[in-house]
Amino acid sequence: MTAGEFFQALLFQPEMAFLRNALWMAALSSVAVGVVGTMVVTRRIASLGGAISHVALGGVGAALFLQRVCAFYWCSATLGAVAGALFAALLVGIVSMYAKEREDTIINAVWALGMSVGLLFLDRTPGTIEWQSYLFGSILLLTEADLWMVTVLDVVVLVPTLLFYNNLLAMSFDGTFAELRGVKVRLIYPALLALTALTIVLLINVVGIILVIALLTLPAATAGCYTRHLWSMMLLSGILNWIFVTAGLLASFWLRVSSGPAIVVLAGSAYIISLALSARLGKRN
Repeated sequence: MTAGEFFQALLFQPEMAFLRNALWMAALSSVAVGVVGTMVVTRRIASLGGAISHVALGGVGAALFLQRVCAFYWCSATLGAVAGALFAALLVGIVSMYAKEREDTIINAVWALGMSVGLLFLDRTPGTIEWQSYLFGSILLLTEADLWMVTVLDVVVLVPTLLFYNNLLAMSFDGTFAELRGVKVRLIYPALLALTALTIVLLINVVGIILVIALLTLPAATAGCYTRHLWSMMLLSGILNWIFVTAGLLASFWLRVSSGPAIVVLAGSAYIISLALSARLGKRN
């Protein structure tokens, strides 16, 4: 199949709907990932993504257990993932603010506990469980309902960002100074963590639990090599995320490899090249 025949089939043939949905997901998810990923990178809480994703697995395990063992049929895996991710994000935020604990210690503890709880629930859940879709993503199995959910998430992320941009800017680089200037850090920071949790649940569908931290941070870190303002970093991060996911999807389709790892390899390669270019330009200056 030539490139022209491929794109014609992509646009018009019903059997290519799965790939069209995946490409729409690439575009729509870039909005939330660009904004939230930038905040995570500038706040230096990138490992939080890994912790939240693994606690989301705990929520998935609990939800499937309740669904199959306790006959709570309304308790879906997605609902469990959202509940687990929000619980992890708010727990980290509350403990770090009020218990004065180091964030990295809390994140590592939540990471390990969330994963272990999920595995224990899954051990006691009867029936076949598709592990691969949770660990490595299932972007080619998305439905139109998933696309609408991502659209709603984009609105939920964009509106507070536009309304409280100056507060987010101050909190991103120096939370203590922002609090002294009257910014309600104790309110905004948990809200940021909640948005991070929702974005991570979205990314689990794209690249899975194992690779979610890479897609959350690599586009933003790459954008940081070329920008000097928070808003431009968010914008470029979103564009790069769209490029990485789209290119990774098309490469995986043509090469017949898994889409999640293909996306992350492209994003990681771009980040390494950007670091090398930044170091070289820095030496020249």
